[in-house]
Amino acid sequence: MTTAKKTTTAGRQGFKTGEAVVYPAHGVGRITAIEEQEIAGYKLELFVVSFEKDKMVLRVPTAKANSVGMRKLAEPELVKKALDVLTGRARIKRTMWSRRAQEYEAKINSGDLLAVTEVVRDLFRSEAQPEQSYSERQLYEAALDRIVREISSVNRITETEALKLIEQSLAKSPRRAKEAEPEAEPEGEGDDIQEVAA
Repeated sequence: MTTAKKTTTAGRQGFKTGEAVVYPAHGVGRITAIEEQEIAGYKLELFVVSFEKDKMVLRVPTAKANSVGMRKLAEPELVKKALDVLTGRARIKRTMWSRRAQEYEAKINSGDLLAVTEVVRDLFRSEAQPEQSYSERQLYEAALDRIVREISSVNRITETEALKLIEQSLAKSPRRAKEAEPEAEPEGEGDDIQEVAA
């Protein structure tokens, strides 16, 4: 039998109720309460983290919050650094898509703002560039959603305004400036190369 007792404790592990946090696998959520549950005779204290956009509630043991990678929102300086990453040249490894997709997914689920930003930078396609595959688009949108939500929370702006900031940074990228002529693909590599005009 499990019983839950809601408490509005000031905070645990540096986290407090009402605070926006980042949970690696789900992005930005808000701690709505700190509960105490009794499970098999043991008392367990839990952060109740609500992800409003996903209509999901997660309960994270307070003692495990740091080890599972739950963290406070990025500092404004880190957000600025993330926007600078977007202005850089895409770094696309010359490996099979399946391996790159795994690496991108690991970056997205790391909860690290800069790593997620690198995924957005590497998978971004402008109007003049070739279409993305379905799996590329899915990873791109997942990464973009994560950074939009975090930037909007940190800068206290709407998600639409955060998306505009991101798009402005992507537009400054070197490959966007001269994308008229696509780079030739190395022979024998075929569809595994997703390189775009440099």
